[in-house]
Amino acid sequence: MKYFKIIPYLFLILAGLFLYDAIEKTREGEDPLISFLFTGVAIFMFFFRRRNYRKFDNNNGTKDN
Repeated sequence: MKYFKIIPYLFLILAGLFLYDAIEKTREGEDPLISFLFTGVAIFMFFFRRRNYRKFDNNNGTKDN
């Protein structure tokens, strides 16, 4: 289950890529709205997944004891 620890950080990497894409679109004069929305969703998913993993980890720890 170690991959559950890694998945939230993949969302941070995606957020960085979408933010870079949005900045590049802004420089080119295009509309960066979709890229900014995906950046926000990826950041939200990072915190959501991290919180849920901690809940899952805490629940498993109390059942084993």
